[in-house]
Amino acid sequence: MPRDLANMICEPCQGGVPPLKGEGIQDFYKDLSSGWEVAEEHHLKKRFKFPDFKSALDFVNKVGEMAEEIGHHPEITFGWGFAEIQIYTHKIDGLHESDFVFAAKTDKLFSS
Repeated sequence: MPRDLANMICEPCQGGVPPLKGEGIQDFYKDLSSGWEVAEEHHLKKRFKFPDFKSALDFVNKVGEMAEEIGHHPEITFGWGFAEIQIYTHKIDGLHESDFVFAAKTDKLFSS
């Protein structure tokens, strides 16, 4: 049974732990919705599509508010009809459980 990552608490990593690799990444990745890509075992990324610029901007603003609220900050690129979210834990320069939680919460924002 998959974990409900979107309802887990995103606990930003304070450093001092190794980034996830191999099976550790796959263990969390299997619980994400489709569209997320693991890039170089370093970060998650996903491109979201929108009908126009304003919709993309509204989504980016929601993701930004969530990021500030929980203290976990993605890299965001957007333009007319798209927003691309890239997530990793800066303190460990790689992936942590919290990145997968943030990704699931981002999907939840997109679908709401």
